[in-house]
Amino acid sequence: MKKIPWMIGFITALTLNAAAIAPLPAGWWRASLQRADGHTIDFNVAMQYKNGKPVWFIRNATEKIQITAIEQKQDSILVQMPLFESEFRLQQVNNHTLRGVWIKGTSTVMQVMPVTFVYNQSQRYPQAKQTKQKITGRWGATFIDKKPYPAVVEFKQNGTALTGTVLTPTGDYRYLEGAVSNDTLHLSTFDGSHAYYFRATIKNDSILADGEYFSGATSIEKWTAWRDEKAIVPDTLSAVYMKRGEDRLYFRFPDLDSNFVSMSDPRFRNKVVIVQLMGSWCPNCMDETAFLSEYYNNNKQRGIEMVALAYENSTDFHRSQKSLRRFQQRFNITYPMLITGVRAADSLRTEKTLPEITKIKMLPTALFFGRDGTVKRIHTGFYGPGTGEHYEAFKKEFYAIMDELLKQ
Repeated sequence: MKKIPWMIGFITALTLNAAAIAPLPAGWWRASLQRADGHTIDFNVAMQYKNGKPVWFIRNATEKIQITAIEQKQDSILVQMPLFESEFRLQQVNNHTLRGVWIKGTSTVMQVMPVTFVYNQSQRYPQAKQTKQKITGRWGATFIDKKPYPAVVEFKQNGTALTGTVLTPTGDYRYLEGAVSNDTLHLSTFDGSHAYYFRATIKNDSILADGEYFSGATSIEKWTAWRDEKAIVPDTLSAVYMKRGEDRLYFRFPDLDSNFVSMSDPRFRNKVVIVQLMGSWCPNCMDETAFLSEYYNNNKQRGIEMVALAYENSTDFHRSQKSLRRFQQRFNITYPMLITGVRAADSLRTEKTLPEITKIKMLPTALFFGRDGTVKRIHTGFYGPGTGEHYEAFKKEFYAIMDELLKQ
């Protein structure tokens, strides 16, 4: 990640003026990312010590993200997230307060958001002792980002505590945690890439109104929802197809060691192959990769191969290589990861890399190849473990597809 001169100077000045600082107390902290519009995106962190070294755990409902790359010099603290180009640069104000910034790499400039950590805060939003509102279940929803798009929102309420997820045509918004406070719901998540906050007014047990969805430093969308246990997200909005007359891919890209790989290589011949279109910046790609890597390592002896094509935030090979190395090591990826050299945000990413298919509408996207080297199935998006039954349904369908292709 590129260094930010003004922040380095800021932290250096703080360090030079610092007196001896006591270790941070172990326990729960609440972090608040401050947006320019005055809203905050809140999440919780458990700070612990193992063998005298600090270890942090970011909590999003049942998800626990462990962070060990933590460096402290007097009152200056650098916290590197385990994945993504993402870090915190903090000052220890006292034993109960940290202040600084969250820095995230993007395809253009670095995104910088002020952040405050406060000790002894295990809840991210105020919770009343009880509530009459009951919103557990599935809800159809409409979000508005320039134009409306459909979604499904799922809630699990336990008293006033609330968890859930949002499913959209591009994938899911992973693990959300929050609370019901009087007639308002609050949900948020932070994983080093996503920083989301959802709120809405509970009109009654069937209608949510005045919804707002805050993403990162500036993005905001309006949303509404209605109870519908049969609500689904239409997959036609994300579908990708082979172009007429095409049934193979002819890519050739370098792997992380600069060795070129293509579908015509001997390792792929007479194999059932999955080509994964992904990016190391993408949390849904992270969830899919965790699943695919485990499946591959347990089943490759059956005649299965995989290869990942990475669309990164930069065209710089070494920057992409560094991010993908972390990704590779985190998920024990033993199949090739190729760097396309085309930015994920490039409007011509399909034409520049895979002209045989229609427009890549989202990442991740997975293409399934039979033993004859032709495309048999294309799966777009990914509903990960944060979606519960949808993740289980995906796995069941995936296993069935692979078993059928292996028989052919």
